[in-house]
This record gives sequence, structure tokens and C-alpha cells, in this order.
Amino acid sequence: MPAETLVKQRIDAPPRFFEAEAAGLNWLAAARGARVVEVIDVSPGRIELVRIRETQPARDAARAFGAALAVTHTGGADAFGAPPTGWDGPLFIGKRPLPVADESSWGRFYARDRILPYLGIAAHAGGVSRDEATVVELAVDRIDAGELDDGEPPARIHGDLWHGNLLWDAHGGILIDPAAHGGHRETDLAMLALFGAPYLDDIVAAYDESRPLRAGWRQRIPLHQLHPLVVHAASYGPSYGRALAEAARETLALP
Repeated sequence: MPAETLVKQRIDAPPRFFEAEAAGLNWLAAARGARVVEVIDVSPGRIELVRIRETQPARDAARAFGAALAVTHTGGADAFGAPPTGWDGPLFIGKRPLPVADESSWGRFYARDRILPYLGIAAHAGGVSRDEATVVELAVDRIDAGELDDGEPPARIHGDLWHGNLLWDAHGGILIDPAAHGGHRETDLAMLALFGAPYLDDIVAAYDESRPLRAGWRQRIPLHQLHPLVVHAASYGPSYGRALAEAARETLALP
């Protein structure tokens, strides 16, 4: 019996918007780690996916997802900021463009391509005050200088892993709506922590058992939340700007 499907479409979608989503989903699936919603078809302004029959998450399923996410990250990427292998088009996070890069330094990539492009937008929209922007710029300078680089290779990350993009069915966790690219594995975990996720402690514990996190990862959560916070400050206002500035202060305090 054919699987039930879900069609998403936008007549105002930017060029190759849904094609980028499909490329990200297929790239994540190719790592054979965390489960990913299956793409049935994609065309300009439209994507068809297998429909997920959602259930409530359970602790065992959360642990299985954490271990599987570690495998996905181990799939790697060509560089920090690299798009899915074989994809030569644009990337997006939500409805906003997401810069593509080919960078060997995580710090240079993260500062230049994941924070700064959205900081000006947030300031213009009133989501970030001048004082808040100054604190963020100081943190960006430190990140860009490579002071917080740790030598980890580019990971194959989801890139927009808040709890709404992690669904649960009878077989466990399943990823949807990625902004997939080569990034730092702690970024995915930090985004799950930003907005909360069911059984988050179990997800992280199983991840750490499968692929141990570097010492001090909890203190670096605000560093890895700078990107989602600045994106939200650009779209959703000053409350995110205040959270962004606080994360920047905690980043400046890192050893």
C-alpha cells in the first residue's frame, strides 16, 4: 500500500527553495544515522514528503535518537559552511537565505556566515539595540579570530534543530525541515536546548555515550546559540535581541 504523503507548496517560494530542502534531507539520510522524512518528489514551489504519523516521544526513543544523531554528524562535510554534497544551489534557514561557505576555520565561518549576516537585519528591524549589537560584535571578533576553534572536523548538521523539526512516530525520532550544512556538532545540540525538547537530557546523554563531547560543552551552549538567536532577533523582535546579547556576554566569558 503506498505511503500517505504530505505536500508543501508556496507560489512565492524563492528559486530552488524546496529543492534545497530536498537536498538537505537526502544528504542527512545518506549518513545512515538519525531518521529523516522521505522525499517523494520535488519541483519548483513544491515538495512531497512521506506523511509522519506522530506519537508522543518516549525516553528509550529519545536515547536512540541521540545515538543516531551522533552518527549523522560523523557523516561529515567538505568544509564549514559547505552545502549538501552535489547541491550547487542556495541554502535557507526558515525563509531567510543561509550563506554557503568553504571554510577550514569554524570560527571564521561561524562569525562571518552565521552571525554577522543577520545582525544588521536585526538591528534595522529593531530586534537588537545599539548596545546589544556592540556586545555581539565583540563576541564575533573573538570567534572570528579562532580563539574558540577546537580542531573538530566539519560535522553533517541539521542546522535548524529546534524541537519543532524533530518529530516522533512509532519508530522514534525523525528529522524534518533542515538547513543542512557543514557545521559544528555542538550547534545542533545547542539549538535543541534553546527551545527545549522532550527528554533532552536523555538525547544528550546517549549522544555523549556514542560520541563523547569535548569537556566544557555545557558552557559553550550560548556560543552555539548565537546563530539561532540572531536569526530570531531579525524576525521576532527585542526579546530575542536581549537573549542574543546575554549569550554574547557568556561567550566573551568563556576560557
